[in-house]
Amino acid sequence: MIVVGTICSVLLAITGLLCIVRIVRGPTMLDRTVAADVFVAASAGAIGVEAAVGRHGTTLSILVVLSLVGFLGSVSIARFAAPDTDRSSHDEPTDPEEDA
Repeated sequence: MIVVGTICSVLLAITGLLCIVRIVRGPTMLDRTVAADVFVAASAGAIGVEAAVGRHGTTLSILVVLSLVGFLGSVSIARFAAPDTDRSSHDEPTDPEEDA
């Protein structure tokens, strides 16, 4: 169990480092957002590995909260960044003579 925990910890640490590099260098806001989401997921994975190696369930509530915060953050940024196609069709003035 120690070997598996060590391998998982190393892989999650590499993932975290690569995510930090992408957050710093990311050319767009969406690249940084995806990197931050992956970083939160890797953090949740690291906490899960620690709980599995330590054979305790005290950190499961932290996992749930961290996953919820990561999900809500990603959805809110995606909602903010996505173009609002419905609004553009409602904002255009309609000419009643064209319909006739």
